[in-house]
Amino acid sequence: MSNITTYTVTGMSCGHCEKSVSSEISTIAGVTEVAADAKAGTVTVSSQQPLDESALRAAIDEAGYELVGRSA
Repeated sequence: MSNITTYTVTGMSCGHCEKSVSSEISTIAGVTEVAADAKAGTVTVSSQQPLDESALRAAIDEAGYELVGRSA
């Protein structure tokens, strides 16, 4: 069963931003799919189990952006 969660991320403004964030998040164990949307300021992550938010935050920070939290 897949877990799908959408997070709010600040600082993304273009396709390159989306690619950077997606690439970093994809390295987290258990992540199966990532869809970043710069216009909406969101990243939707599919994973095999719930993600450790600190690992997600570290990946987004590494890409140069900031995780705000889960989207409503």
